[in-house]
Order: sequence, then structure tokens, then C-alpha cells
Amino acid sequence: MDMTAIFGDYTAIAPMLILIVGALILPGIQLLSKNRTATWAVALVLVIASIAVNAMLIAEEFTGKAFDLYTYDAYTGLMVLIFQVVLFLGVLVSNASIETTRLHVGAYYALLLGATTGMMFVAGSMDLVSIFIGVELTSISSYALVSLKRKDSRAAEAAVKYVIIGGMSTALTIYGISMLYGLTGTTVINDIAAQTQLTGMNWMFAIALVSMIAGYGFKIAAVPFHMWAPDVYEGASTPVSMFLATGSKKMGLGVFFQIFLIMFVSGTACSAIAGPEVQYLFAIIAAFTMTVGNVVAIAQNNIKRMLAYSSIAQAGYILIVMAVMSEYALAGGLFHMFTHVFMKGGAFLIVGALICAGIGEKISDYRGLAKRAPFLAFAMMLFLFSLAGIPPLAGFTSKFFLFSSAIGSLDGVTSQWVWLAFIAILNSAISLYYYARVVKAMYVEKGTSTEKVSIPAPFMVAIVICVVAVIVLGVYPQIVFDLCEAAAAAMFA
Repeated sequence: MDMTAIFGDYTAIAPMLILIVGALILPGIQLLSKNRTATWAVALVLVIASIAVNAMLIAEEFTGKAFDLYTYDAYTGLMVLIFQVVLFLGVLVSNASIETTRLHVGAYYALLLGATTGMMFVAGSMDLVSIFIGVELTSISSYALVSLKRKDSRAAEAAVKYVIIGGMSTALTIYGISMLYGLTGTTVINDIAAQTQLTGMNWMFAIALVSMIAGYGFKIAAVPFHMWAPDVYEGASTPVSMFLATGSKKMGLGVFFQIFLIMFVSGTACSAIAGPEVQYLFAIIAAFTMTVGNVVAIAQNNIKRMLAYSSIAQAGYILIVMAVMSEYALAGGLFHMFTHVFMKGGAFLIVGALICAGIGEKISDYRGLAKRAPFLAFAMMLFLFSLAGIPPLAGFTSKFFLFSSAIGSLDGVTSQWVWLAFIAILNSAISLYYYARVVKAMYVEKGTSTEKVSIPAPFMVAIVICVVAVIVLGVYPQIVFDLCEAAAAAMFA
């Protein structure tokens, strides 16, 4: 099917337009129908329609622009698909979750769709201002989503912390953008790279880079900008925690790719001026982020906080891309981002499902779960072992691609980043310890109850999707890795 025949000049933003329309009409649907299930059904249909349109664009290898602000290519299509999968899983389980609001259902789904629209807009933007607008649309929607948890003071506290730290992030980012604009007279990333060849490296350029790395470092919870993540993930409803951990964080990483890879790899001028220094800066941030995330996760007794610190560590792994700055590294990073959606998303979905069944958030509450809910215990074990990088699961395959990019190039030459790959492998071994704690609680320790656990059907469907994805992408990664390679080639074109 030719998408341009249907959407014309708006084909590049067609997947976004569907979600924008949904975000605008869903509060009205809830108001008129007074039925939260009907509102949920409409939201789910719109999300599936958006995924279908994007899948067709990817299959057609469509490339195009909209309003000279948004470019759709192989990279944009893959990033949009990642965000859509996250949104689908979040919407699918939201109606069944006992944690989500029952009073503002239309607004809740509108915020989910609005936040995802911001992520999608960021994926196709190559201008600092349009990227900033997309990030802020997602951030502001996320602040509201965190506060919409039912009857829980922790949600209000988490939302306030999120807003304050998010405000600091915004201030640093816009300061960095203003410094770059003052220096180069443009906010187009390619033009900044070209213009810097004329001005050379100076203190303004350095301050701008540090400010933007810090500002967007908050979005991905990179150390030392990670302090908000555990409180927010613990305080928010589990579907929202899943959405932030697997979607919002991917948007932040995408921003790093779009700004700094374009500036320092495609923009050979900047590469000649400050390439190695920036690479080592990212390498240090990546090493500290993965180490702090994994070490602090060991001490956590709340499973949502443990998964939050695990997410911090995963962001550290993906930041290897920013140190290596090669096309193969970007392909590996994108593939790990894709598999992470199902590994971490699946783990959060199980936590949410068990909360619906009356099981608490502490690791000790999972004692004896293997007897009470054999499939859920098995699925959780799969997700955790995949996150740790145990073969033949998806996490092992994606880490293999990502870490190997730091060890050597495709021509067999050993890389200068072998030490970073060694730290990443060591951290993966550390993570196995705290993941094994949960598996031990489920399979070895005895629980106080023997009553079978029953969870809502939408949660079961979502968890099965994640289990299948984790197994299939581990055994046959080329299904997605080919798309990742095409996306990386489009970024470096």
C-alpha cells in the first residue's frame, strides 16, 4: 500500500498525526461515554493504527520531510517503532491496572499519547530547538502521568521531585542551546558542525557542550544526574514506570545520538577540533553510570527501585555508543534499546500484574512465587537473566553486538575502548547477583501463602508478547538487527 497516496505531504508525520488526533479526542470520548473501558479501547485502536502505518513506511523504505522540521528515514522509523511498542504495552495494561486513575481516564491516555508524540518528533528532528520542544512535550506529559496514581502520597512526592529536577535539566539544556546559537548563528545541527570549523574550539563551545550533556543526562538518568529515577519509578503507577524506563529514556539516548554523533562524526569539523576529548568524556560517564547503577541496585529491597537502578546501568551500557562513535556501535546500541523494551518492560509488567493480585513491591514478597504463579515466575526469570546477558536470550545478543563494537572494529583492528568493554562485562556479572536474588526468592525460598495468583488478561497478553520477543530476538536477532544497521547507516549518511 502506497502511504503517500493516503497522507500526501503529511506522510512523514502520519504515525504522529494519528496519536495527536487521539490525544485531542480521548478526553471528549471519556466525557461523553462515561465509560473508561470504551476510552481505553479507542486509545488502543489508535495506537495499533499508528504502529501499522509506521510498519508500512518502514517496509516501503520511505524517506521524506514535513515542514522542513521533521525528516523520516530508516533511523526515524526504527526509533518511532520503539516508542510505539512501549506505548502499546503501556496502554494495553492500563485499564486493567489497579494503580492507574479512574477519574481522569481520558486525560491519562491523552498524556500517554502526547508524551509518545513528543518522543516521535524528537526522533525525526535535526534542529536543536525542535528537539528541545519534543523533549519538553514528553517531559511535561510525564510529570502529570507520575502524579496520576490513585490514592498514593508517594506519587505526589515523586512528581514534585521529577518537576524540580526536570526544570533544572531544561534550564541547562536551553542555556547550552543559546550558547551554541550565539556562537554559530544557527540551531541546525549540521550547520553548527560546519560553522565550528570557522570559529574553532573555544570556551563558549565547551560550556555549551557540557551544559547540554548535563541537561540531557538528566533525561537518561546518567550518573551523576540519576538521583530522580528510583523515587519516580517507585512512586508512579507501574504502567507509567514501565513507560518512563523503556520509552522516555530511549528518547534521551536518541537525543545524544542525533546531536553528538552528527556533530562529532558526520560533522568532521567538530571531530577534528574536539572529537577524542568528547569521546573520553562519554566513556567516563558510561563507566560510572553502569557501575553506580549496578552496585547500588544490590542494596535495594524494593523491586521497582532495583529495576530503576538496573535501568540506570543499562543506560550506561548504551552510552558506549557515544564513546566508540562508529556505525556498528550505533547499530548495536539501537538493537539493545529495542531488546531492552521487552526485557525491562516485561519485568515492570510482571510487577504491575502482581500488584493487581495483591502482592507487594518488596523482593521478599516474591517468596514462593514459582508455586503460586509458575508462568509469571518463569517469565520474570527470563527477563532478569536476559537483562544480565545470559545466552541465548535477547539481552545476551544485543550486549554482544554493543560490547564487541568497543573491543574491535569490523576490519579486525583492536579498539582503544577495550577497557570500557571490560568494565561493561564486569558490570553484567555484578548485575547477575541482584537479579539472582529475585529468582532465589521465587524458586528457593518458601512463601507464607500457597494461594494461586490470578492476574488480569491484558497483563498476561503483554507479558507473553515480551517473553516471545526476548526468546526470538535472542535466537534470531537479524529480524531487527538488519533494521538497526539500516538506521545507523541513515544516521551516518
